[in-house]
Amino acid sequence: MWGILATDPRIKSRLFGAFALVAGLGLAGCSDLDNALFGDETDNGGAPAASSDQFPPATAPGAAGTLPAAPAATAATGSAPVIAITPVTIEPGANTGTAVSATIAAMRSQLSTLEEHVASNAAHLTELRNQGADAARSYQEAKANITTRLQVGTTRGNPELVAQWNIAQSALDAIATNINNMNALGATIATDSSSAHFALDQIQSTYSVSGAVDEDHRQLRVLEDETNQTIVLIDRLLRSTSEDTQRQTAYAANERANLTTLAAAIKNGELYGSDLGSPAVASAGGPMSASTLAYAGTPLVVIRFDHPGVDYQQILYAALSQALQAKPNAGFSVVAVSPTRGSAAAVQLAQTSAKNHAQEVLRSMTDMGVPATRLAVASATDPSATSSEVRVFMR
Repeated sequence: MWGILATDPRIKSRLFGAFALVAGLGLAGCSDLDNALFGDETDNGGAPAASSDQFPPATAPGAAGTLPAAPAATAATGSAPVIAITPVTIEPGANTGTAVSATIAAMRSQLSTLEEHVASNAAHLTELRNQGADAARSYQEAKANITTRLQVGTTRGNPELVAQWNIAQSALDAIATNINNMNALGATIATDSSSAHFALDQIQSTYSVSGAVDEDHRQLRVLEDETNQTIVLIDRLLRSTSEDTQRQTAYAANERANLTTLAAAIKNGELYGSDLGSPAVASAGGPMSASTLAYAGTPLVVIRFDHPGVDYQQILYAALSQALQAKPNAGFSVVAVSPTRGSAAAVQLAQTSAKNHAQEVLRSMTDMGVPATRLAVASATDPSATSSEVRVFMR
């Protein structure tokens, strides 16, 4: 039993059918924008014009498809903060000559490799943050140049503004590439997290192996502490990567729409609408009581994490696809539900576990293309729950 329930009958009937991609979820490029906005026009007589205006490649410095190099001082000022992750120092241990000692040495080597991965992934995330900041800065500079010229008035289809628009589009494409790289990094970190938890299980199982001496168990306790610390670092790194990915995904999706509006403004030589740089911000819900949870309605999906390695992605995708086909502008609430049984410490551990699983489901939803602006997270307790659950509601 995989512990996953799709509670909507319409979803149950189509869980393993052909999945239609939902329009508007991906970070689609703007390659068709020229044809959409600058396609065939008609003259006064209604006949098609002999030619259509398009955004041509820029010939001035900073051509389309390339990002202008930022001055060194600017790049240094706008650099993203370094990820403050300090790998755990693994204490060496003496060989006691027992079979358990050889097992401990092998597990210590595996943990050292994980620590190297933590340092490497933290450095990679910092690099991706800096690349994203550079691309965002290039985009905002080009966008500011366009809006400034439009604000004071300019000619219709000004080629200088067209060149700036192409630079802005290239910058957004660079941000989209950066998001894909962050998704790949998140998958790598998630693999390390699984390896670290598996290593912890191995260490705890080794306590019961016969033939060990007291020194072996002392080394096991040290290794167990080091592994727990490593898991904390990996989870922190995974959370930072997930938050960055969600934030950049929402930013890029919002600015794609703004860039389309700017294209129409350039064609007509006048600025449209109000400030385009104020994207909607997703709200995160606070704790929910059991009574509040009952009034939230029927969840689209209930994912029960009652054993390791719950495979829920396919059912989750089917539920989201079905919901968005019925309501394209739908938002979703991801609720971490934990049981209330056991001691206070057990309840606290269950709540932490449920929240971690909710973050995992949230990452899966953004990976499937759901914009972060449509997602909200909350937590709840349910006396009837027997294990950590994540319930996804449509709102």
